[in-house]
Amino acid sequence: MFGKIRAWSQRHPQLVDSLWLAPLVGLCVMTAISYTSLGRAPIGLAGYLALSTALLVPLFWRGSHPRVVFAIVSLTSFFQWLASVDAFPANAAVLVALYSVVTRCASRWALAAGLVSELGIFLALMQWGTVSLSTFFGCTVFVVTIWLTGLYANTRHRYLEGLEERAERAERERDHQARMAAAAERARIARELHDVVAHNVSVIIVQADGAGYAIDSDPEQARRAVQAISKTGREALAEMRRMVGVLREDGPGGADYTPQPGLAQLEELVRGSGLPVDLRVTGAPQELPEGEQLAVYRLVQEALTNTLKHGGPGARALVEMEYGMHELVVRVTDDGRGAAAPPSPDGHGLLGMRERVSMYGGAVQAAPRPGGGFEVLARLPVAA
Repeated sequence: MFGKIRAWSQRHPQLVDSLWLAPLVGLCVMTAISYTSLGRAPIGLAGYLALSTALLVPLFWRGSHPRVVFAIVSLTSFFQWLASVDAFPANAAVLVALYSVVTRCASRWALAAGLVSELGIFLALMQWGTVSLSTFFGCTVFVVTIWLTGLYANTRHRYLEGLEERAERAERERDHQARMAAAAERARIARELHDVVAHNVSVIIVQADGAGYAIDSDPEQARRAVQAISKTGREALAEMRRMVGVLREDGPGGADYTPQPGLAQLEELVRGSGLPVDLRVTGAPQELPEGEQLAVYRLVQEALTNTLKHGGPGARALVEMEYGMHELVVRVTDDGRGAAAPPSPDGHGLLGMRERVSMYGGAVQAAPRPGGGFEVLARLPVAA
């Protein structure tokens, strides 16, 4: 409830200031007749109302121009003192303006406003002829209390602003890190696809050289070599099309000529994952492009890594691959902590999975299982 009230007050600051001033305005109106009838306001009822208006109206802009409002109210009170007009309830506007300066301005302006208020109290006591140490001390305590309250409100306001600024900065940094992680993952995919395409081009060159040597002595061998060139070229072209638009970011270090892993290395990955993992393959295995095999390999690798990190001690995993007529379904499940696992603030593994699989027209779903554990489900289309 207090949060809603605070939000509403921030949306309507002018109305809130008016509500805060309403009691002081009402007091001035109610005491107008009594002050003039008792002779405490020799300027008459009209002068009393005019002077009260001059003191109270500037307070409606104290939120946007606190120093100007304090200067206007202080000078008006000073001219009132010069005219030998006794103080009346509207002169409390000086203290209201003082509070606004302390809460919204720098410390030097707050100190100056406090000293001016102290001077005004001293002049008023001189005019009343009641200047004494005890009276001045009592009035000073009242002014200092208002000054310290405004200082606390100023400090609190700046503290809340700092918290909001840090929260916004943390949110921007989180988004920036997510974008950097996506860019790094795209760069990694681009490098791996580059290796796949380079391998296919190397095969084309070897087959072309073989066909050139065998074209006269063994035409059948040359024909098979040309067919292999055609098949490999189509695969390389398909991988190149997927690589277009993917950001490539060359990192430091020497070149790595190790072939990229595929489905043939999946069993070795399962054995070396450090977990008790079962691998099940159903359906008739089909020949997949090397890039798609690499995407499946990385997906299983990332899923098993997440199980190792977040599944807890004793977690088991199951890797299932189901070959269909038109799609390959890859499912990695575990019996670990699932939804109870603490979130990783710098984890971008699921983002990398989706980036890889989406390049081949597939989709990934990853979520905790209802009965416990975690499941990663990917569907990749199988090209004819």
